[in-house]
Amino acid sequence: MSLTGSAKAFGAGVAALFRRYAEWLVAISWKRFILLSLVLLIVAGILSGLPPFTWDLVEPKIVQSKRARASSDVDVTVDDHGVRIKPKRGGSQTPDIVIDEHGVQIRRRGEEIIVDQHGVQRRSVPAKPKAPTPPRLPEEEDDAEAMAEAQRDLTQDSSSLAQEIRREIVAAIGEMGERERIVHVRLGDYLPQVAFLFILLSAALKIAYAGRVKAEAKAAEAQGVADAESLKRQLAEAKMAAMQAQIEPHFLFNTLASIDHLIETDPPRASQMQKNLIALLRASMPAMRQSDTNLGRELEVVRPYLEILKVRMGERLQAQLSMPEGLYSADFPPMMLQSLVENAIKHGLEPKAEGGALSVSAEVVHGKLAVTVADTGVGFARAATAGTGMGLQNIRERLKLIYGDAAELRIAENTPSGTRVSIVVPYKVK
Repeated sequence: MSLTGSAKAFGAGVAALFRRYAEWLVAISWKRFILLSLVLLIVAGILSGLPPFTWDLVEPKIVQSKRARASSDVDVTVDDHGVRIKPKRGGSQTPDIVIDEHGVQIRRRGEEIIVDQHGVQRRSVPAKPKAPTPPRLPEEEDDAEAMAEAQRDLTQDSSSLAQEIRREIVAAIGEMGERERIVHVRLGDYLPQVAFLFILLSAALKIAYAGRVKAEAKAAEAQGVADAESLKRQLAEAKMAAMQAQIEPHFLFNTLASIDHLIETDPPRASQMQKNLIALLRASMPAMRQSDTNLGRELEVVRPYLEILKVRMGERLQAQLSMPEGLYSADFPPMMLQSLVENAIKHGLEPKAEGGALSVSAEVVHGKLAVTVADTGVGFARAATAGTGMGLQNIRERLKLIYGDAAELRIAENTPSGTRVSIVVPYKVK
């Protein structure tokens, strides 16, 4: 795997972990979040003083160069009165230091610094004048030579002892300089602060991600509602198609049966009915496959249908279409008007021996389009036919699916006889 691929995989893993942590934060309550935060602070305080957050670091310090310089530039004297460190060369910058039971005295370039139980004192030291040397007698000179000889011997012994003590002191100073220095590293002191910062960031993430989760939930709910509405719409369209499938053969079978009968008894009328059927199918077949149409197209289906029925019923049927041409462009559901006309003839006029009249009208009332089919037949549900009411029930269901409560099917008695059936839908013009 290439470096770029590894980086992308690592980034994807971090993003997935971040999303899971954010989702977990949103899932828990604020009470539980506060409790877990307190536990985290307590644990951080305990771990701050324990390894691996706190350890000792050993740091060696080598001062060999200072040791060598100290042994070559200064002279160290140790006796019963204390320790004295003074430079070997007269012009050296190293001060003269005396350490005894009274404290510490540091002398350098005409000034003196004393550190004792009274504190720190600093004062100037005047230069000492040289005293005149008195003349010596011969006897005194001999005694002086003997004393000088003894003094030289004592000085040599003292010098040897001082050299030895000096070497020991310098070696001790060197050993002290070469000792290992222990440094205490305490990274755990910052652990509680880091834990507190982590808690603050988690709280901010919980607040921000909660809004995002709510938005996603609302979007999912809206999508679910949209899917449900789409499913309902598809179901409605399927029901409408099934209803239309029930309406289409209902008329066709009756018409074909009438043509078959007229071929044997009255061929000219059979031919005329066949032509009207062709005109009817040419006008009605496109309308049967559409979910919406207008009133003018529905009339183009009803006219040849009535012509077919006039051929079949003869003088027993008087049909009249009376509606303004301005309403032809009004929206109207397909195949409903033709179904009303068919029911009026089959269950109202045909059972009546002398037949009757049928009228189709339309008007706009209070912003709604009312299309009425009235007949002078035997009346609603009074004919001894094999009707099951399926046609009217299909119309009601289709109106409910298309318009909801904004449309209705009205059935009333016609004066002096017969039935009036009206379809009322919202008046809309494309």
